Amino acid sequence: MYRMLIADDEQKIRAVLREYAEFEGHDVEEAVDGMQAVEICRNAPRDFDIIILDVMMPKLDGFSACKEIRKFSDTPVLMLSARGEEYDKLFAFEIGADDYVVKPFSPKEVLARINAIIKRSNIAAVEPTCPNIENFEGLEINFLARDVKINGNKINLTPKEYDLLFYLAKNKNIALSRNKLLEDVWGYDFFGDDRTIDTHIKMLRNSLGEYRKFIVTMRSMGYKFVYEELF
Repeated sequence: MYRMLIADDEQKIRAVLREYAEFEGHDVEEAVDGMQAVEICRNAPRDFDIIILDVMMPKLDGFSACKEIRKFSDTPVLMLSARGEEYDKLFAFEIGADDYVVKPFSPKEVLARINAIIKRSNIAAVEPTCPNIENFEGLEINFLARDVKINGNKINLTPKEYDLLFYLAKNKNIALSRNKLLEDVWGYDFFGDDRTIDTHIKMLRNSLGEYRKFIVTMRSMGYKFVYEELF
């Protein structure tokens, strides 16, 4: 059973998501605007397992609410929005959202995405990694500490950027399809949007600067982390 917060100013959307969530046995709290969502999260006796934020809310929009929540919580966040432009999704991921669903949506899809997000978060929390640190020229990845350094300087990645880099580096020199990345990094494969992968790859490449060269596009297929060790 998950404990979730649904923040949306549309009562009908809160009601339908609550109905589906409670049918699966989850505990649901609601907020009608971004400000209330932040306050509920800040004062909650224990953390939520997932937070669902609508983008267009009064008093404090979903983007601003997500940024505020990220100041004191790493709880996974799923954004809901009628805005499906790439720059909106990019901004959501840059401020720490874990997923972005465009309205209108299927409640079953939203619940499936929630299950996938939490499943991946739980795996990441306990998944052993060996070796702990790998170096690719001036790119250093510390898997256990979740640190990434470029030429000795630590860089900040979003949670999903780190997960994607981790997976690509762990499977270096292996061609990975978009469906494979959706399945193993996001945790779902039957309703995933290929653009989700492309958007995150674009963000990750920008974060890696000169070492973006390691992430190679496999035309009409997916991506590969290419690195040849010198002996």
